[in-house]
Amino acid sequence: MSEAKTPLTKVSDFMEDLLEREGTTVKAVGWRNRENQRLRFEQLLRPLELGGEPFSVNDLGCGLADLYDFIKHEGLPMRRYRGYDMSEKMLAAARERIGDDAELVHSDRVTERADYSFACGIFNTKLDASDDQWLDYMKSVIVNLSEQSERGFAFNSLSTYVDYRQDHNFYSDPEEMFRFCKTEISPRVALLHDYPLWEWTIAVRASE
Repeated sequence: MSEAKTPLTKVSDFMEDLLEREGTTVKAVGWRNRENQRLRFEQLLRPLELGGEPFSVNDLGCGLADLYDFIKHEGLPMRRYRGYDMSEKMLAAARERIGDDAELVHSDRVTERADYSFACGIFNTKLDASDDQWLDYMKSVIVNLSEQSERGFAFNSLSTYVDYRQDHNFYSDPEEMFRFCKTEISPRVALLHDYPLWEWTIAVRASE
């Protein structure tokens, strides 16, 4: 008898099916187009002001490591990039695309410290998991990002402020997540909900 699949395993299988259908494109990691992906990356980095001294990055749910490309394209002084993903097939595609310039790790959690950590889009697809189950997962990941980030971290989520919802997606309350980060993680929290997508971004700076 095969083991029952966990919610994360089901999501990994779902993403691998996308990769097989769409190839190494933004649609393989769940985005509609490159412009929307770029906008999301801009919101993740904007509050943390990553210019100046060199920094290291953790990218949880890195997919094809597109964030690596974005940071390099922006000319920011990234000295090390470590991407994490629970899909071996996605990591293999990322390695083939970017070569040996970055470290890619098979894991659903960040396991080593970096200056900054990011999670882009990993909370959006829950499939048949319950909202309560996925919210607990989301909060556990936020704590993990905090523990492994020297200077700060950022993540995003589909918002509860939407015109419609799809059953397989997860929509989180930005005010609830702001309050969680503010009271449980650090007093230095920024919430961005002013860009033209049905989502929000939170950036958290380490406490001084």
